[in-house]
Parts: sequence; C-alpha cells; structure tokens
Amino acid sequence: MTDLAFDAAFFAALLAASVRLAMPIAFAALGGVIAERSGVYNIALEGLILTGALAAAAGAHATGMPLIGLAAGIAAGAVGGLLVALLTVTFRVNQLVAGIAVNIFCAGLTAFLARAVFGLTTSTQVAGFPALDLGPLSGLPILGPALFAHDALTYAFVALCLLVTVLLFLTPWGLALRATGENPRAADSAGLPIICIRYLALVLSGMLAALGGCHLVLAQVHIFSDGMSAGKGFLALAAIILGRWHPAGVALAALFFGLCDALQFRLQFAIPGVPYQIFQILPYLVSIAALAWTIGRSRQPAAAGQAYMREQR
Repeated sequence: MTDLAFDAAFFAALLAASVRLAMPIAFAALGGVIAERSGVYNIALEGLILTGALAAAAGAHATGMPLIGLAAGIAAGAVGGLLVALLTVTFRVNQLVAGIAVNIFCAGLTAFLARAVFGLTTSTQVAGFPALDLGPLSGLPILGPALFAHDALTYAFVALCLLVTVLLFLTPWGLALRATGENPRAADSAGLPIICIRYLALVLSGMLAALGGCHLVLAQVHIFSDGMSAGKGFLALAAIILGRWHPAGVALAALFFGLCDALQFRLQFAIPGVPYQIFQILPYLVSIAALAWTIGRSRQPAAAGQAYMREQR
C-alpha cells in the first residue's frame, strides 16, 4: 500500500512538473505556428522568451504587481516580433539569419538591461502568480495535483490554444493567413494584404513567445537570470515540426519535452554518481530523435522561409 501511494505521488508530481516545464515551450511554439503558417520562420523564439522574461521581471519588480509584469512582457514580445517582421518582411533578410541575429541581440540586450535595472544579471525575487485552488478538482487523486493545481497562465494557455485553433481553421482571417503561407502570390492576386498579414502574424508570435518568458518568471522561479531561456525557444521550434504546425499538436509536443525535462531532474537524484550534464541533455537528444523520426512524415507550409516581393503591375 505504501509503495502504491509512493508511486501515485511520484506520478502526480512528475506530471505536474511536466506541465509546468512545458509551458514556456508551449507558448513559444504556439507563436511559432502562427508565424510559420503565414510563411515566415520565427527563429527568434529563444530571444523573445528571454525578452519577455526580463520585461515581466522588471514590471513586477517596479510595481509589485504580476499583472503589470505580464503586460510589460507581452508588450516587449510585440516589439520583438515587430523587429523580426521588419527584418524578414520589409527588408527581406534571410529568415534564418535574421532569427539568429535577433537571438544574439536579445541575449546581449537583456544581460545589459538586467544590470541596469537590478544591478546584477539576476533579479531579486518578484511577485508572481500562485497556483489556483480549483476546489474539488484540485483534490482528485493524481489528476488533482497534476492538472488542477497550476497557475492562471497555464490555464490561459489552454484557452489560447483553443482560440488559435479556431482562428486558424474556422475564420476568414485564418484562411487568409494559411493562404499567405502556402502561396503568397496567389493570395496577393486575390487581394489579400500579404505584408500586413505577415506583420500581424509575427507580432502575435512575439507576444506568445514572450508569454513563455513571463511564465518562467511569474509562475516558476520568480526571478530573472541571464540566459534563463536555456534553449527553450529552440525546443519550441522542434515542437512546431513534431506537432505538424497545429496548435494541439505543438501543445502535446511541448508536454512531451516537458516530461523529458522533468525526468532529467529526477534522474539526477535517482542515479547518483553520474555527471548531471548527462541528464540535462536528455530533452535535446529526444528532440533530435523526434525530428529525425518526422522527416518525410510532415509537410510545412509551402512558402515558409521564402521572402515575398510583390510584382509591379
């Protein structure tokens, strides 16, 4: 009986940690889906997570209010998305190069601004969002602590995932966005504003990626530290491919990566004597294996990665 109780508690804790660790990846991947469906690779997800995290920490630190931190993080993500759009849509810079450049820029800028705001590259503890008590649901065995004892941002992701699914597949705007990502020239001939659609997609993508950074700061660690995104933006890119450019798919892929991350933390304690770095690479090894498995099994938007130049009429 004791062993069963221990196993149940372990499983519940593992699932809860998986959901929590998946959130930054899931938010960023959801933003990446919108961008890539419009035909633009947003490789800058890593930098946008970091930017959102710093802005959220600064806002919450200055006011003591996590909602202000959340608003600051989302606004910073919108600005970051606008920068990506300016480079890739207006100036038609190679999308991979532009994304890498923005990642490097964000890493340097956040380290500099963290010193300016906090005096160090690590902030003091800031106010955040506590776990919600959902009454009887939170008291359910295993599922209660695993699924119904999370913060408001986690449940907001579920709502956003449903909203993005509806927008992409059940609205005229979503049809226009997907047409832009499949054949922008035909969409342009039909009168769709390709530039505006891609700009809006990248701004929304930046805001969602920044929400991943907000979750890191306001719902997980309650501090900002230099480089705290720790590759989550790149895992989000893998989740987009593994999830086949669908909001529900990327949510499941992010949860899978969150499970791998939660497992590596527990393996460090379960198997002493093994260098912890061996376990830390587990999520990235799994992502490589998953991407190798999906080769030839998924199809990206046809015009993804291609700059569009409108022909003169």
